[in-house]
Amino acid sequence: MAAVSYSFPWSECIARFKFQADPSLGRSLAEVMRHAPWVEPALDAAHAVIAMPLSAQRLRERGFNQAFELARHLAPDKADAHTLQRATDSAHQVGAERDARFENVRDAFWIDPARMAFVHGQRVVLVDDVMTTGASLFEAARTLRAAGASHITAVVFARTETRETM
Repeated sequence: MAAVSYSFPWSECIARFKFQADPSLGRSLAEVMRHAPWVEPALDAAHAVIAMPLSAQRLRERGFNQAFELARHLAPDKADAHTLQRATDSAHQVGAERDARFENVRDAFWIDPARMAFVHGQRVVLVDDVMTTGASLFEAARTLRAAGASHITAVVFARTETRETM
């Protein structure tokens, strides 16, 4: 589920939120997400709201995980930034073709073994800021499913409108 299309003015808001170190926008963006159709029921039914992880390098560069900022405002008591981990520091996806995006994120995620029971048999919402082809979300969902998640819903703030995703 996506709240908005990745176009003006939302693309500018996301750039400011993500690249100009303005995590304070997280609350407002999450509020827009919450009002998108079917998001509120998915959040209510979820056992956990899991943020897409950043690589250690990107986390150091930005100083915060934008997906976790959204998750913690969407569901403060369910937000989780520790269960799903990034195994590899994949190449930047910006400008990559669809097939390359899927290849870049293959086996990119893992579940913290101490948190396996947290996922097994549970309904989870996977949160990210932007979805282009869905490659990262698909791979993260595949990892959560392999760990036993019973139901996975992806919620993003914005989705790009390209030929690749239509």
